[in-house]
Amino acid sequence: MNSKYIKENSNDVVHHLEYNAERSHLIIPEYGRHLQKLIDQATKIEDDVERNKAAKYIIQVMGSLNPHLRDVPDFQHKLWDQIFIMSDFKLVADSPYPIPSREVLQLKPDVLKYPQNFPKYRFYGNNIKYMIDVANKWEDGEMKSALVKVIANHMKKSYLSWNKDTVKDDVIFEHLYELSDGKLNLIQSTEELLNTTDLLRTNKRVSNKILPVGQPKILSNKNTKTGKPNPVHKNQNRKPL
Repeated sequence: MNSKYIKENSNDVVHHLEYNAERSHLIIPEYGRHLQKLIDQATKIEDDVERNKAAKYIIQVMGSLNPHLRDVPDFQHKLWDQIFIMSDFKLVADSPYPIPSREVLQLKPDVLKYPQNFPKYRFYGNNIKYMIDVANKWEDGEMKSALVKVIANHMKKSYLSWNKDTVKDDVIFEHLYELSDGKLNLIQSTEELLNTTDLLRTNKRVSNKILPVGQPKILSNKNTKTGKPNPVHKNQNRKPL
């Protein structure tokens, strides 16, 4: 009998099963374990020529797994970086791109400096303070007066978003005077801001939730014009054959 067709013992087969808990960790699991094994085999090849051929073959297989990215610039560069990363930087191959290093990948980005401002009137937000600072630098004139009025109206709108009741213009003018360090003074002026009702209507319109695109609308069973139920199609209740 040919040794190629020797019957295996079922107990031995079950005993040698591989479980995911016992397998090695996948560095980039998107490519799967078979590709990871190919890279591990290519890493152990001693001949330089054969190892480079194996690496180029693996790059072709990785590219075929993402055909939609073939025309993306620097896609080949990304594949070569990934093959070195998946080999745990043990693969020695002639890459057409600079070989990445473990130290560069382990570098942590610098901490972003978020504006940690704690204004007295938080409901106005930080942008209002920036606008006030810009208005303080402008020269007196019609442009500055128009900008100050826009800022005051926006402050009133923000205030009404926080307090749905009402607010007097004098309160907004006092806050504007305080936030501008006394440089923008409208307390004694006869300037009138937008009506509270109009601002509340605008806030309500903006805050309404918009139905997401593609979400089906629930239609009632009544005709919108006559108020009568929609007629049932004659084949709607037909039993299937």
